Amino acid sequence: MTRITLGGAVLRGTVSTALVASLMSAPALGAAPVDLSKWSPEYVRSIAGTQDFDTAADCAKVTPLDYKGRLTFWYQGVFEGDPDLLRQYYKDFFETFRKTYPNIQLEDQALTYNDLLDKFRTALLGNAAPMAVRLQILGGTEFASKGYLQPLKPEDVGYSTEDFWPGAMKAVTWDGVTYGVPTNNETMAFIWNADIFKRAGLDPDKAPATWDDVVKYSKQIHDKLGIAGYGLVARKNAGNTPYRFMPQLWAYGGGVFDEATANPTYKQIELDSPQSKAALQASYDMYVRDKSVPVSALTNQQADNQPLFLAGQLGMMISHPSDYNVMLDLQNKATGTDKDKAQTVIDNMRYGLIPTGPDGKRAVVFGGSNIHILKPEYVEGGKVDEPAAKAIICMWTSPEWSLKMAYAGSNPGNLNGFKTKWMKERLDSIKFLDVTTSMLPYGIPFPALPQSPEIMNIIVPDMLQNALTGAMTVDQAADDAAKRVKELMGGGL
Repeated sequence: MTRITLGGAVLRGTVSTALVASLMSAPALGAAPVDLSKWSPEYVRSIAGTQDFDTAADCAKVTPLDYKGRLTFWYQGVFEGDPDLLRQYYKDFFETFRKTYPNIQLEDQALTYNDLLDKFRTALLGNAAPMAVRLQILGGTEFASKGYLQPLKPEDVGYSTEDFWPGAMKAVTWDGVTYGVPTNNETMAFIWNADIFKRAGLDPDKAPATWDDVVKYSKQIHDKLGIAGYGLVARKNAGNTPYRFMPQLWAYGGGVFDEATANPTYKQIELDSPQSKAALQASYDMYVRDKSVPVSALTNQQADNQPLFLAGQLGMMISHPSDYNVMLDLQNKATGTDKDKAQTVIDNMRYGLIPTGPDGKRAVVFGGSNIHILKPEYVEGGKVDEPAAKAIICMWTSPEWSLKMAYAGSNPGNLNGFKTKWMKERLDSIKFLDVTTSMLPYGIPFPALPQSPEIMNIIVPDMLQNALTGAMTVDQAADDAAKRVKELMGGGL
């Protein structure tokens, strides 16, 4: 059992051995700009605001500021569930880039999380891809393994590999070669409404300790108050689903493979293990047996849970620190008594660590996004303007902008971002940010395999849907998912 001090208190439980091992044993750890072995809210606060950075000057060393060129660029943009603050920073970034590099003709396209991978795959097949793309952490290995991406490492855009989380660098590495640079990394936390807890006869100041408690609390809230207890998300082909179900699966001791171990081999499929089935059973119990989650969970994404939570119709959910800002934005748009009700919910909003499994294991997805450069043969026009691409990558992954572009709901991919004045500002202005940051040591990256997007966005949600709709029993759904993963992997496991 790993013992880590966070927030002045000792947190007990089985910490993510995968991430802790990578942080503590990475050969280059001593060269990192921050001491990852001391990671805690106190340490993060102690380094915030301690160093200034000149982004334009740094990026000028990579691509001269008077460089003339053209760049096509796709990225996951803000969507309806994001706070207005994030929209403003995205607007500021592109305005700043165009002012910093006035002679680079930038053609940027924002796509939603759920559309980006599919549209990018289609564009690649038609040799009509953008020159550079920012993809969710799931995507890079798939495209690198198929030969679509150019080798690209932090050193190519003016930074050091040690400036980024070791776990994040794993997600941009395929067959020993680095194919991208992390832009942001994130972990989520458990959110509950203290007033709902109190009215349901639960301790308003304590999150459920275990996932079994989540099931019990959800039922108690539903039975006593007639509202949904837990914000289950089970939508097909939506990243929201694995980001909320996989922490549950790992906590019970399950997995797709052995990705939750310190040195995963991905040789053994675990989706049909007793532990994985126990996690799936917990979701089944909430949705089918107890009917204590939204009936729309099969089509919901997190953006659908947010208004339910603000209306006082949902007791618990997993999400980012940005959800607090989202609630404030939604309340500003409310009128009359709805505005007052929303304020009551906001006043009673609480954040805590994600619950553990039966054996004390706590887990969360180590998520984020990475930025890549395409090979010219897959790009529309057959040409890649590498200096222009490196200019925008340098700026986005800088300490300044990797922090600002993750301001409300994530963490900077560049570890130097934690040392900026903007980090100090966000710690003071964003409530509960320290809780989600405290989940980072429990983070588990998705399997660094080209098949991961298909597994996480399709097979795992299908497994949930098959069980929750009654199309299959829990055992059958898990067995079917394991079989599909084996077939996807070519049966060579």
